[in-house]
Amino acid sequence: MSVTIPEFDDAARQRAIEELGILDTPRDERIDRVTRLAQEVFGVPMVSVTLLDRDRQWRKSEIGLGGREAPREDAFCDFTVREGRTVVIPDASADELWAANPFVEGDPHLRFYAGHPLQAAGGERIGTLCLLDTKPRSLDEREEDLLRDLAAWVQSEILRQNELDDAVAVQSTLRPRTAPELPGYEIAAVTVAAGQMSGDLYDWYPVGDGVRFTLADVMGKGLGAALLAVGLRASLRTLPDRELLDAIREADRLLEADVADLGTFVTAFHAQLEAGTGILRFVDAGHSLGYILRADDTWEHLFSTGMPLGMGLADARAEAETRLAPGDIFMVCSDGLLDVLDPSDPLGHVRRVLREHGIVGALDEAARLARGATATDDVTVMVVARDGDVAWEGAR
Repeated sequence: MSVTIPEFDDAARQRAIEELGILDTPRDERIDRVTRLAQEVFGVPMVSVTLLDRDRQWRKSEIGLGGREAPREDAFCDFTVREGRTVVIPDASADELWAANPFVEGDPHLRFYAGHPLQAAGGERIGTLCLLDTKPRSLDEREEDLLRDLAAWVQSEILRQNELDDAVAVQSTLRPRTAPELPGYEIAAVTVAAGQMSGDLYDWYPVGDGVRFTLADVMGKGLGAALLAVGLRASLRTLPDRELLDAIREADRLLEADVADLGTFVTAFHAQLEAGTGILRFVDAGHSLGYILRADDTWEHLFSTGMPLGMGLADARAEAETRLAPGDIFMVCSDGLLDVLDPSDPLGHVRRVLREHGIVGALDEAARLARGATATDDVTVMVVARDGDVAWEGAR
């Protein structure tokens, strides 16, 4: 028997579900926990987060149904999506609309069904959160409200994940793919996010006969911090001809509202290297994690008292200058690196890793440590090494 169901824009539904990119993806604990809660609260043997494809219904999460997909034709969830409202069927076998339904007459011999539609960001109905039982039952008004609340929770998780996936992709495409070719220098960087997105930023681009580069750390993790980092990168990229200090001041002004909304601040190291002379000019906005490992194996800390971005103190910074001599290695990092280094001698740890692995190998080791069990923050490291004789083996 085919159930007569209302017309609706199925093509729009299909476009929306495909744009979400959620079909045939692995189970997600953030959604599974809602199905478990629904089963416990309603005491039903079967719960499903069901999404509609062209000819099938696919289950992002399910309990008790024994499979992740089933035919869409004659499906209760297809009816609910088309109706666009909460649907409750106390006893399908006693309902003339559903009594001859193949899911009632045949496996799994359903009697009770309750479902509420799930929507994509544009309002397209794409699936349901549904409860099923092989015994008749009913829902009171409070229980129907609870079903709608749980469906809203599932919907927010689906949309949040989609937005996060999009943001991860955007952040990945904005990250520099290759280092600028600067004769006489080696430039490399690595970043490892504590979650799916990083609040750390690194960037570089050629300027004149040298390179301008930035490392910034948004206080916090996750989507908000990552989007703020992307905004900072865009701000500085639009000001390539400004003096370093002017560029930082303008970026601070442009990001002021965003920083205030998030209740956070940003530390940043913004610098320009002249290839011929090795002169390194920089503005440190509260970061103070820039170092030079000199060719004689000693460290110079590029200490700064400049204030972070987002604190309303744009004038509390100054430009400073140093020089990379042949054999020197400049390093700037986010504070997440400190969490994975030897706490008794972090710079000694860095020195040992550079000696043993060289520049690229040292960054690989930093990434390995950042992915370890001890890492709780985003970790980003940038290194600029000037060719030349050094006082120890393995620096290259």
